[in-house]
Amino acid sequence: MPRVSFTSALARHVACPPREVAGTTVRTALDAALAANPGLRPYVLDEQGALRKHITVFIGSEVVQDRTALSEPVAADAQIHVMQALSGG
Repeated sequence: MPRVSFTSALARHVACPPREVAGTTVRTALDAALAANPGLRPYVLDEQGALRKHITVFIGSEVVQDRTALSEPVAADAQIHVMQALSGG
């Protein structure tokens, strides 16, 4: 099963340990991970279900390009990383 992990920048808002989830696309895997941590959903997805502006998702080392549908397929052993951009100086 794909493994979804969230960076510490997101974990400071809501506990979100890495999880193995069922899913064959980024969307289904991410939805499963967010169902286990519903408080994290508003930090990651907007009201339409698209990734928020400052969130980036990787499958392994590849950036997910489809930010709205998140339709990229994922292998059973995929490592999905959800990152929040940090800004400031």
